[in-house]
Amino acid sequence: MTGKMALHVQKHLPDLWKEGALFAFSGYDGQTDSNSQFVATVGAEEISLLFHTPKRRRLEFLVPHSGEVRIATGDVLLTEMDEGPLLAVYQSWHTLIGLAPPSIEIRLSFEEDEGGKAWTKDALIVTESANGRDVIVLLRDEERWALAYGSHLDEAVSRVMKGLTFHAWEETEARLQFFQHVPSLEDPSKERLLNKCFSVMKVNTLAPEGVIRQRWSTPDRVPHQAMWLWDSVFHSFAMNKLNPELSWEFLKSVLDTQREDGMIPHTCKVDGTGSSMTQPPLLAWGVWENYLHSKQSNYLRYALPILERYLNWDLTNRDRNGNGLLEWMIEGNPLCRSGESGMDNSPRFDRAAILDAVDFSVFAAQDAHCLGLIADVLGETAIAQRWQRKAADLNDQIQHMLWDESEGFYYDRDMDGTFSRVKAVSGFLPLLLDHLPQERADRLIAMLNDPNHFQTAFPIPTTAASEQTYSTDMWRGPVWMNMNYLVYTGLKKQGRHTEADQLAQQSIQMVQKYYEQYGVIFEYFDSADLVPPPECDRKGPPTDTYNIRQKMDVVRDFHWSAALTACLLMEQA
Repeated sequence: MTGKMALHVQKHLPDLWKEGALFAFSGYDGQTDSNSQFVATVGAEEISLLFHTPKRRRLEFLVPHSGEVRIATGDVLLTEMDEGPLLAVYQSWHTLIGLAPPSIEIRLSFEEDEGGKAWTKDALIVTESANGRDVIVLLRDEERWALAYGSHLDEAVSRVMKGLTFHAWEETEARLQFFQHVPSLEDPSKERLLNKCFSVMKVNTLAPEGVIRQRWSTPDRVPHQAMWLWDSVFHSFAMNKLNPELSWEFLKSVLDTQREDGMIPHTCKVDGTGSSMTQPPLLAWGVWENYLHSKQSNYLRYALPILERYLNWDLTNRDRNGNGLLEWMIEGNPLCRSGESGMDNSPRFDRAAILDAVDFSVFAAQDAHCLGLIADVLGETAIAQRWQRKAADLNDQIQHMLWDESEGFYYDRDMDGTFSRVKAVSGFLPLLLDHLPQERADRLIAMLNDPNHFQTAFPIPTTAASEQTYSTDMWRGPVWMNMNYLVYTGLKKQGRHTEADQLAQQSIQMVQKYYEQYGVIFEYFDSADLVPPPECDRKGPPTDTYNIRQKMDVVRDFHWSAALTACLLMEQA
């Protein structure tokens, strides 16, 4: 049975094997080891994998002709060839197994200029790093093959030999069970995209490790390799619809990083190191949305005191002028003036000025409101009332201080009281607020629909097309799915379902176009749709050759792009 196609696929699974797609064992299926960096991406060659260990290795399948790719998920690659199936599937975090027709040569080597020792012994192909701290071994037995990682030679050899004892088709079925829980869609192309989105979510899910006591999510296994605050909330929104318990684990992993003073850092690694700044406060919203799916009030009770301390920290430490509005921390790096905002290089921050920020204040109001809802479910009436009053106060201040009546838009405000006048997507976020005056919602939608500003080929540009700084560089013009999803959610809250549905369809079309062209879910997209994602700037021009160790270009198989596209696909079905 080893050489026959022994798999029955009921769904339209992703089937594009193209450069940069993530390929790794998921914490959904078992233990992971982020420190090993035994994570692959699809190589530029027709059928190859690049393993991002400290000294990178390349696994190549030298095929005489192209076959038909049938499955290309984050842990299964299957190509049907005339001679038989070419299959690669993760059996565990350290072992990859598969099938290949005898006519196909398989090579394992170090990436060019990576260094290390490589040799062949009996049927083994061994690659050992120069310092001997990691070894990757390839073993082949007729149609079967296995590749294994070890911290030393004996461990790698033991794992690769055991790998050949596993049944590749059974392991493939086990990895693909995840997709049985993904909803079916009538449109096959949409269903394939939805499964690609959840494949990206699965591969970016990791198991408990180090200080992180339950499963957690990362923006991308390569290159970020850490847990991020607001990213994890966006990931949880989609996972709620598939596995609310796993979604809660994503959130709890972030909640557990709270420091003694109440601050929650914007990143955390498994060794416990993190950053000295925070990120947009969305955690109470995330916990509340999770409760709507899980109905687990014990999750709320665990989270409430943590969330209260965190939002109080924001309100205490990020309101320098005491006017009730919040200001992001500003950094000295001109390429990343406000990583805390999540909109690193937005022209909002080019002057390095401290600003009463629309987005920060809206997020705080939204989280205060959700804290009130959480407390109310738990019967904590006084706490619920206190946070609902805080939400109302923040709302009042946003309406009073950040609305520019002359332009019909919300702007950040300088400490001297003048508007910053940078038209950014953050100006639409008050749509998320309760009790937004109807006439202001109307004017925001008019701005959204204006082709001179925000109604670009693919809306919504993070900086208006009318701004002199508008470009394809990260937050200076490209479309980010998290912002589109926030505005989409706000439009629905304001009862503007036609506009919300239009934005959802435009967003899905954008992601699908470039998935079908490149086989990955990108971090962001050119709103003018003139420059494909790999050629967009990312804090400077892209590199000629895709090489994340030389320079981080637009990230591929980015978790929140996948998660929020999945939300839109399911909500629009």
